[in-house]
Amino acid sequence: MPSPAGEKRRFLYGPVPSRRLGFSLGVDILPFKTCTLDCVYCQLGASSRTTVRRGSFRDTKEVLGQIREEIASGARIDYITFSGSGEPTLNRDLGRIIRGIKSMTDIPVAVLTNGTLLHRKEVREALMSADLVVPSLDAVTPSLFARVNRPDKRLSLDRMLRGMARFRQEYKGKIWLEIMLIRGVNDSPAHVRKLRAAIEALRPDKVQLNTVVRPPAEKGVRPLDEAGMEAARKALGEGCEITVEFPRKTDAPLKGDLDQAVLAIVRRRPVTAGDIGAALGRSPFEVRTALARLVKAGKVGEKAHGGKIFFEAG
Repeated sequence: MPSPAGEKRRFLYGPVPSRRLGFSLGVDILPFKTCTLDCVYCQLGASSRTTVRRGSFRDTKEVLGQIREEIASGARIDYITFSGSGEPTLNRDLGRIIRGIKSMTDIPVAVLTNGTLLHRKEVREALMSADLVVPSLDAVTPSLFARVNRPDKRLSLDRMLRGMARFRQEYKGKIWLEIMLIRGVNDSPAHVRKLRAAIEALRPDKVQLNTVVRPPAEKGVRPLDEAGMEAARKALGEGCEITVEFPRKTDAPLKGDLDQAVLAIVRRRPVTAGDIGAALGRSPFEVRTALARLVKAGKVGEKAHGGKIFFEAG
């Protein structure tokens, strides 16, 4: 019996429209919520444990085989992006997988990382073949780092910042630094000034300012409004931009089982019906109909946040 569509691509999701990367083919090489941090804003929910131990969590040949098949399908892919269920650098095969991708395609490879393990030489080396690395930096004081990111007890903010600075010295690709601001927590003028000083020391190619636009792990974690984001952007200086929603359009409608395709997306992160339609190239009516079926079957749940309805795995 043939495997369901989701099983055939169990390490991949998308291509999905990304606010930063165009149509991004997501590569997920970790078990769910395998991370060094337990951020209060995480769209995957809260975690009862964190880790700094790297491991071989996925079969490298199988991951590369799935990527090869997706490229051969002709789908529009602007970036192949390591993201998903946790911190990608916890997979010790990351470097080998990136090099395998680079041997088969010219599509650029991006790695979204929280940057906590960049003090380790083997982690920095694993990222050297990537075209773009996007580390996160939400807090530059130990108290806020603990409050916002809830790090594994074996991590330290100072060592993390030193690792980022060392990586900037060694890495020849692009670095975009992402900052997530939470209203009333890490958005004070004093902290934003400290963020700017850290940015000047780290010298990223770009700074991308974000806020809590998806349902967070903890209640009470609130987004900044437009005026607050613009004030922070100006304070952080030249090269800082506010990330915005990707335009609602697509070039290549997805063919195949729509329900399975929707499930593959919602298993990775909460999304709106618009997100799903843009990713799959299906009409709003088709998406709403599929979502209604899946909600009724208990496979998909709904959650309100920021005046929008998000859908997630049931």
